[in-house]
Amino acid sequence: MSPQDRERSSRPVDPPFSPVLLAGLALAPVPPRLLQPLFDAILAVVRRRHPDILDRLAPYPEAVIGIDPVDLPFVLLLEPAPERPRLTVCRDFAGAETSALIRGPLAMLFALAEGRIDGDAAFFSRQLVFEGDTEVVLALRNAVDGAGIDLEADFAATLGPLARPLRHLVGVGSWVFGRLARDMDLVRSALLGPALRGADAQSARLGELEEEIGTLRRSLRHRESRA
Repeated sequence: MSPQDRERSSRPVDPPFSPVLLAGLALAPVPPRLLQPLFDAILAVVRRRHPDILDRLAPYPEAVIGIDPVDLPFVLLLEPAPERPRLTVCRDFAGAETSALIRGPLAMLFALAEGRIDGDAAFFSRQLVFEGDTEVVLALRNAVDGAGIDLEADFAATLGPLARPLRHLVGVGSWVFGRLARDMDLVRSALLGPALRGADAQSARLGELEEEIGTLRRSLRHRESRA
């Protein structure tokens, strides 16, 4: 990644106040190596169920793609080498020479992978950030867009008779997650609502003052020209 790209990649994407953020705080003390088996399993499922993703990245065997879920205390390095791809979990990108970078909240990254959001719209709204080697970034986005990933179904397909209990567990987890997200959004509104309304009122008052100052300046210029 060029120095210019590194400078741009330092621009933050604010993590949303969500259950994922709380889970990230709980996971902060966990060494990344203890999480590695989970991501090894994810990569194995993707290779088995969606080999076309890595096939589309085959022209870039030396690429290193950084994936930064901003609401979790770790990052991922995807190396799509055709013969031995790797998905490595790390504390940060220190010491890694990334070819491209994708940064955003975990929910947005999952939604992008499953094709539930428009990647271009998420990029232009700054909900997701894509940086680095343009060709690698576009190849990854095109690979994901055409993959039809369904993480729940993909994992269920590997579990045989355990698939039905897994789906039930995921359904309960989704309901709990949704309830927590709504409750946290309510708390955020209660805490920040007055401050935001105060900021809006101050902005409106500043606008009025700027207009009054502009009127006074024009009046003074008019008087000076008549004098």
